[in-house]
Amino acid sequence: MIAFLKGNFVNKTPANVVVEVNGVGYDVQISLNTFSAISQLDNGLLYTHLQITENAHTLFGFATINEKLLFLQLIAVSGVGASTARMMLSGMKPEEIIKAIVQSNTAQLEKIKGIGRKSAERLIVELKDKLAKLHDINVVSGLPTMPTVASDAVDALIALGIGKSLAEATVKKTMKEADEHITLEMLIKLSLKNL
Repeated sequence: MIAFLKGNFVNKTPANVVVEVNGVGYDVQISLNTFSAISQLDNGLLYTHLQITENAHTLFGFATINEKLLFLQLIAVSGVGASTARMMLSGMKPEEIIKAIVQSNTAQLEKIKGIGRKSAERLIVELKDKLAKLHDINVVSGLPTMPTVASDAVDALIALGIGKSLAEATVKKTMKEADEHITLEMLIKLSLKNL
């Protein structure tokens, strides 16, 4: 729907920001984590998620794509709504949330307002494997896994009809041969040649 907003940050509070884009002001709900990232900026880009309910259309904004992706993972868990997910992202950094879930640290998750024992356990059961695979830092082993550019390239190859395991192996191989500052477009092109 609305993937991102790029414009002037007209009015910032720890809970929301008004983003002016071509004369239109968008009221965007943000986490404390995003507020910290944009507090010194007059303009910039926020990745967004539009939530449509019976009573409202609410736009949530995120300083990074990883924060947005984590938010989407969190709200997909039964019993975790957008308000709770935003509270989680305000109480802990995204990488801390991922680490707590992947390491089954219910005590850490329960420190967040609105997260009880059952919610913490549900988050762990539903997201542990997904987060260990999807995110940039494999917090179980402490070893870096595919960076975002690589995972985006894998997604692009899958969208083109290539199997997941072949796409991952090809991108990994291409990353080893390529410059560390490779662009997404170039990585996809080189990966297609390496198939």
